[in-house]
Amino acid sequence: MTPSKAPLHSVSGDTAGADLAAARRVLTTAGEALTQLAEALNGDFSHAVGLMLAAKGRVIVSGMGKSGHVARKTAATLSSTGTPAYFVHPAEASHGDMGAITRQDVLLLLSWGGETAELSDLITYAKRHRIPIIAIGANPDSTLIKAADVKLVLPRAPEACPMGLAPTTSTTMMLSLGDALAVALMERKGFSPDQYRDFHPGGSLGRALIRVSDLMHKGDAVPLARADTPMRDLLLTMASGRLGCVGVVDAKGALIGIVTDGDIRRHVAGIENRSASEVMTADPKIARPDELAAEALALMTEKKITQLFVLAEGDPAPAGVIHIHDCLRAGLT
Repeated sequence: MTPSKAPLHSVSGDTAGADLAAARRVLTTAGEALTQLAEALNGDFSHAVGLMLAAKGRVIVSGMGKSGHVARKTAATLSSTGTPAYFVHPAEASHGDMGAITRQDVLLLLSWGGETAELSDLITYAKRHRIPIIAIGANPDSTLIKAADVKLVLPRAPEACPMGLAPTTSTTMMLSLGDALAVALMERKGFSPDQYRDFHPGGSLGRALIRVSDLMHKGDAVPLARADTPMRDLLLTMASGRLGCVGVVDAKGALIGIVTDGDIRRHVAGIENRSASEVMTADPKIARPDELAAEALALMTEKKITQLFVLAEGDPAPAGVIHIHDCLRAGLT
């Protein structure tokens, strides 16, 4: 006998309404707090950016509890956007991890109340070795804020928790301020999409930023023939290149056409007596080396072709050739 399935949990209209009201209250509270934070920012924020930018070492980020989780994320965001950063757990720092911090570093310490006991050893170590401290907290009279070289004071916005106890609004502000620091540093450095791709070689972010030059065949792997090349030699060049095409160039090496498998099939009658110029498609579609590979793939898909010769701006000679299979192997879809 087949056991009956458990009934799906039903939610009454009153319950659903209460859930939505709670969610909207949390989001509205967070939004208002972020607006206050944005309005409260001053020159200290720019000072913090400058201090991190000038560091010859890394930005060491630390915090305890929920602030520690935010600190980990902030360190990861900084690292992935071109600012070397590392999370150090404050309790572990007191048991040997302090050795990961050097005089070339900058400390970014997070604590809402600013009296987190576990941060005290980090503060003492930084002061002894003259390591700059940037503090993020809400209490300007706290030990952390008073000890900091740069003080980023958060507005005393209420937590969204109905008891006003669970870190919600406070951690949202810390997280957003960490993101703001990372973005400001990116803009100061002129951080480029290519650099971003270098830090994100895997996953959809890395794939989205792959350039044509990263995937194209170049050098001796580019199948080329002169316009007067007889068909027998042209077919040998096509077969050796294994790309299903040959680029046709003039006496100066400029690309004037392309011969593909399809061109061969269309001119099969009497083809043995023809030359490259007689069967080629003139003025073929091309790609640029600095284009995103996704753009090249889109063009090939739109035109129902499988390869593009690659020409650098201002240079009519082929720099390479990209095949649709190169794009698919790279994970582009």
